[in-house]
Amino acid sequence: MRTIAATAVTAVFFAFQMYIALVKQLTPMLQSPLHLVFALTLVFLYFPADYNYRKKLRKAAEAKGETPDPVLLNKRAWMNWLDIPAFIGIAYLLWYVITQNARLNDFVVGISDVYTIDYVCMVVTILLLLLAVYRTLGIMLTAFIAVFILYAWTAPYLPGILYTKPKSTMLKFLNQFTAGMVMTESGIFGTPLYTSASTLFYFMVFGAFFSTIGGGQLLIDLGMKVSNKSSGGPAKAAVLSSGLMGMISGSAVANVATTGVMTIPMMKKIGYEPEEAGAVEAVASTGGQIMPPIMGVGAFIMAEMLGINYMKVAAAAIIPAVAYYFAVFVLVDRIAAKRAANIDSNVDASIQVDRKILPRLFLLIPALLLVIWIIRGASLMRAGMIGIFACIACDVVNYFVNKEDFIDLKGLWNCCVDGAKQAASIAIPTAACGIIINVVTGQTSLATNLSNLISALGTENLFVALLIAMVGCMILGMALPTVAAYLVGTILFVPCIRPILLATGMAEFTANLCANMFVFYYGIMAQITPPVCVASYTAAGIADGNAMKTGLKGFSFALVGFLVPFVFVYNPAILLQGTVVEIVIATAQMALGTYFLAITVSGFFKRNLKAWERIALFAAAICLIAPEVISTVIGIVLGLAILSLDSIAAKKAAKAA
Repeated sequence: MRTIAATAVTAVFFAFQMYIALVKQLTPMLQSPLHLVFALTLVFLYFPADYNYRKKLRKAAEAKGETPDPVLLNKRAWMNWLDIPAFIGIAYLLWYVITQNARLNDFVVGISDVYTIDYVCMVVTILLLLLAVYRTLGIMLTAFIAVFILYAWTAPYLPGILYTKPKSTMLKFLNQFTAGMVMTESGIFGTPLYTSASTLFYFMVFGAFFSTIGGGQLLIDLGMKVSNKSSGGPAKAAVLSSGLMGMISGSAVANVATTGVMTIPMMKKIGYEPEEAGAVEAVASTGGQIMPPIMGVGAFIMAEMLGINYMKVAAAAIIPAVAYYFAVFVLVDRIAAKRAANIDSNVDASIQVDRKILPRLFLLIPALLLVIWIIRGASLMRAGMIGIFACIACDVVNYFVNKEDFIDLKGLWNCCVDGAKQAASIAIPTAACGIIINVVTGQTSLATNLSNLISALGTENLFVALLIAMVGCMILGMALPTVAAYLVGTILFVPCIRPILLATGMAEFTANLCANMFVFYYGIMAQITPPVCVASYTAAGIADGNAMKTGLKGFSFALVGFLVPFVFVYNPAILLQGTVVEIVIATAQMALGTYFLAITVSGFFKRNLKAWERIALFAAAICLIAPEVISTVIGIVLGLAILSLDSIAAKKAAKAA
């Protein structure tokens, strides 16, 4: 019964999204709530009340290599009756949105009346969201949102920066809370959810289609083919494949699961330790979320919140993303050289790509068209739709060229189902984050208080303010999904960083872009930062290595990613904010500094570096990253001197041998 209902809802959901893409868009206060209604319905259909219980049983059985006991699986099937109130609540939300739409479009906070049905809608929507978040993302984000809701009601009684001046009456606060949450675009039905409905849905579906028709496998094979004969080939294949795949998927865990199953065993085969192999894959896969053209879903929301074309965000991210992958590539190359003496020369380190690449290159057309339309300035919705239709056209070509990649109508429908499920899983946290956003900016003065505090601490020292924001974003990123971490970080820390940047004389647009990109990066880097590093843990599982050791190695391997945000804040030319000369100089500085830093982490250039050499090389990298002329000169001289001394020592050792 659930399967039939899920199929029907998916079909209607897909038809609704095609309508707003191909016919006309609706008003935000109708389009966003309807998108949420479909997402909630799919979540409760695909994640019934006994879902977590069944999931635990299946995991336990898989660990033992057994099949789950059907009797035990159905033991708590009675719990699914508890979903009936949830479906009734969804029906009420649907009725409310449709019947009250005209009133909501004209609603003015503090002037228009709030009725009992509005209170009911507010309570029902929040409860549904909390339950849906718990079913899909677990207790952490659920508890996080619940704490903010509680804070909104208790803020007048709390001390310090948590204090908010109370409203004159409780009824006035209740009206404001209700209006902010479900009657305006400042809460649950705000910009993040609207972005999910108007943009993210189509990119989720595009990703499902592109991967299914063979495009994802082609990207992986390209990465493996390019790095086939080089030193540390499998590790470089992991970097290239995950980078290429990340350009399309923008998901760290998905990248690890897709490319890691092939690259990690090959890295282990040529001598990499399980933790090293897992760390390389985790770091390479995480970088996909900062690699244009698609990046992570947070980048689309960033463009909406900044009110700029997404292409400007993607363009600004190019140099930092390339620097990140350049550093990881140099790192694995030096690790391979360092371990060369310990690798059995009889081991075949070549990478086998079973299928020819040339006959499949046409499968890249959908991705190229997607990028071209984004560059041309088309709406992201239109670009996504063009990508989807191009995937379908390529699938038709597959029928004549690559029949093993061809998917029939049933397969195409499965792509629609997968895309709709992924879109629903994104819509839930984005809508839930609307609760936090409204509490922080509309219901309380927390954002202002926090901004004043950080400004007081960092007015004379920008570094202090950035450090506070970095730690806060990292903590959020450990507890929340990337998109949620970015949204909360934007509300809490961007208002704190932006005034300090403006005080330094930075242009307003540049300050906004730097502050948002800073928060975005650290929300992503938390994916590979212990103790909660989902990408590293996934890679450790594939590598059969220690999860915490993998996380720690991943943290050190991704050191460049942790320093890059400071670089572009102090030198916005890295984000293409400056003259051509400034951008070229900044890029050259960053490239050389990144090279020095990667060698420092690997501990090897031509030979094993001594402790003082690594410290000196690290200092050279930091000097190059700093945007001062004197520090740049010192960094270049110091870094080149260390590498020259190392080369001379290596040659002497070779002659002596």
